[in-house]
Amino acid sequence: MKHLTDPNALGLPPSTDGGRRRLLQAMGAASMAGLPAWSFGQTTAAVNTTKLAVTDTEVTVGQLHSATGTMAISETGSIQAEQLAIDQINAMGGVLGRKIKVIKEDGASDWPTFAEKSKKLLINDHCAAVFGCWTSASRKAVLPVFEKENGLLYYPTFYEGLEQSKNVIYTGQEATQQILYSLEWAKTEKKAKTFFLIGSDYIWPRTSMKIARKHVENFQKGKVVGEEYYPLGSTNFGSLMNKIKVQKPDCLFVAVVGGSNVAFYKALKAAGITGDKQLLVTLSVTEDEMTGVGGENFAGFFSSMKYFQSLDNENNKKFVAAFKGKYGKDAVIGDVTQAGYLGPWLWKAAVEKAKSFDVDKVVAASPGIELKTAPEGYVKLDANHHLWSKSRIAMGMPDASFKVVAESPELIKPDPFPKGYQ
Repeated sequence: MKHLTDPNALGLPPSTDGGRRRLLQAMGAASMAGLPAWSFGQTTAAVNTTKLAVTDTEVTVGQLHSATGTMAISETGSIQAEQLAIDQINAMGGVLGRKIKVIKEDGASDWPTFAEKSKKLLINDHCAAVFGCWTSASRKAVLPVFEKENGLLYYPTFYEGLEQSKNVIYTGQEATQQILYSLEWAKTEKKAKTFFLIGSDYIWPRTSMKIARKHVENFQKGKVVGEEYYPLGSTNFGSLMNKIKVQKPDCLFVAVVGGSNVAFYKALKAAGITGDKQLLVTLSVTEDEMTGVGGENFAGFFSSMKYFQSLDNENNKKFVAAFKGKYGKDAVIGDVTQAGYLGPWLWKAAVEKAKSFDVDKVVAASPGIELKTAPEGYVKLDANHHLWSKSRIAMGMPDASFKVVAESPELIKPDPFPKGYQ
């Protein structure tokens, strides 16, 4: 196979000035497209030694999210943002001179389905990377598959931590960046001493609340006065409203996810538990969920995230404009949507640093990668596969937007295995 820097490989006469000139022009065009100068000369055999779906012109990746079911309200934004990033990368010339092809699979809000679809993407489709999952339950379902098949997953959701895998890059916050920051804010700024913990009934909320309880009781010397969990998709919160009224907590600390959020916040308002009377901090309502919850039902409550659509920086202005340009002026962007957008860019940077699509080489090249163009601001990837990022608290507004009221002064180092919380 002829090397691409060989004029013969391009069908050009090897010893004519015209041939050389056309070769240089072609290489210049590649450079203008945003490709590193050396990538033009990378043969497929050199950049793909593990039988991934990579050709001379194309590289295949997978998307694995819930396009249907109770989690679709939360995951649709990730699907859109990842596709936007891929479209932008392709417009720049792709990765190592190859356009990105996407195979989309629907996990359908069902964890065994996620596991089966991940097998298809890795074993049948030989995807070079997969961007996907939302809930920790779906991530835990696919993790054994990615580790066995040596696949590479970019996971965009804030989560409970207590995990680190060679085969996963975590682009959302882990617990110490989101949970601890928000609990400290509630205590310091709102003088909260008693907490009522509420979550959906699966691994992320339960583990998050275990961490929250330990922080409240052991580090803040506060008190947890209630702890309740409800099945995914649950819409019956009547008895919970009565328990909240009896306990009168200083703070409701909430991790209800997906479609259940709509019923939960409507139930709060119907019970007269509103933002002007009750401090509520949630880990799981972003602009995506607000489309269903409604600003009138969330106004005055607070979300703890690293990203809000209203962030005032040049990176975010460009991102919001591009997102709305592609998906419509009424499209909204939440925390996980933004973290999903980072995945393809981090992968592109690691592939080009490694000069290879091989998973082991991409993984080895990943620590230390910086994204100065991230909508949330500057981020960098730690050796533990999590991002250094800021934490923020924002108040829900009647028009379903968020107003940022607090921000960590510095990037917070990710610590997925914090001492004293396990």
